[in-house]
Amino acid sequence: MPYFMTRYDSPVGLLSLVSDGQGLAGLWIEGQKYFAATLSQPPEMREDAPGLPEARAWLDRYFAGQCPVIGDLPLHPSGSAFRRAVWDCLREIPYGQVTTYGCIAREAAARLGRERLSAQAVGGAVGHNPISIIIPCHRVVGWDGSLTGYAGGLDKKQWLLRHEGVDPDPAALRELVSASR
Repeated sequence: MPYFMTRYDSPVGLLSLVSDGQGLAGLWIEGQKYFAATLSQPPEMREDAPGLPEARAWLDRYFAGQCPVIGDLPLHPSGSAFRRAVWDCLREIPYGQVTTYGCIAREAAARLGRERLSAQAVGGAVGHNPISIIIPCHRVVGWDGSLTGYAGGLDKKQWLLRHEGVDPDPAALRELVSASR
């Protein structure tokens, strides 16, 4: 399967947007951990591939402070059924809100018909999210409000949370997490 890529200059750095020819298959921050890990071959540059113009427009609205709808995009992340279930849960975290790995684990377990999933396994799936920012893995924090890892870097996670009006201070996040339980 051929992949097509374009670049996007954002406030959090240069982004690589990748299409699988049908929709958006990847969005990585330059230097991000697991960069392009879900691609089976290197992408070729082509700005007009399916999903890329829509993703660029979505990012324009997002970085302008609007709250674009994720469902408006043709998203095609590649991963196991477990990872896709976790990523589907991430898509439902509202703009300007946070949740915990434990909450995502409970929701993903229910969707997969399992009794439970470990928060650590969910953390691995969140960390391997191939469409960062749009599938908002930056909105997931530790049970105690801590800013645990972010493949793009904790400074980027803090910036994205602030951009959405969330105070990334652990005490403020702890309050948010407690209020949502």
